[in-house]
Amino acid sequence: MLAIYRREMGAFFTSGVAYVFLAVFWLVSGIFFYNGVIASGFADTSNMFSSMFYIVMFLIPVLTMKLLSEEKKNKTDQGLLTAPISLWDIVLGKYFAALTLFVIAESVVFIYAFVINYLGKVVWPTLLGNYFAMLFLGAAFIAVGLFISSLTENQMASAVVCLVVIFVIYLSENLVYNFENGNVFKKALYKLVTALAFYSRYVEFTRGVFSLTSVVFFISAAFLFNFFTVKVLEKRRWS
Repeated sequence: MLAIYRREMGAFFTSGVAYVFLAVFWLVSGIFFYNGVIASGFADTSNMFSSMFYIVMFLIPVLTMKLLSEEKKNKTDQGLLTAPISLWDIVLGKYFAALTLFVIAESVVFIYAFVINYLGKVVWPTLLGNYFAMLFLGAAFIAVGLFISSLTENQMASAVVCLVVIFVIYLSENLVYNFENGNVFKKALYKLVTALAFYSRYVEFTRGVFSLTSVVFFISAAFLFNFFTVKVLEKRRWS
């Protein structure tokens, strides 16, 4: 797994994906930080972190689009699948490489914390809670992106499909918002969608609510999609 991890980290920087991802993430998050904190004159970071959900939603597909699709396109996946390593080593090596880059990107919030110090007192428990909320969200979305990347050899198709899937997950919460008090079918649909909700669980943390259930949900989602990816590679190996 470590060999795959090192290989992917090197590929991120040699291909330029890491630089583009970090630059865009820091630029857009800086805009949200300025508008949500600096311009308002308040040290509350809730609005900033709520907005940063959209950065994660749009940039994760870019981060994950080439992880396995490029291997399939260049036929280098055949070497990986026949190498004396487990499929979980391959998947987790690539997964943790992407997650590491994401952690580097989101750690910019600690720089913002020092800036906030000049505006008022930094509420570290809230800031750290939001930081880990974004980490859990990113971990789940990266697993989704990695799974979709395993299904195609076209990087752009992987990115677009991943974005559509994440957007549909987000949009579905708004579409069933008024179904809570509807008929039996609407109530059942509402319960199903809210049980699989990503955005509302993330926003809970930005509002200072720590939910162990939501933490378990994000970790379970990441594991489940990585499991699906392993199954895709397993089928490819035997075919």
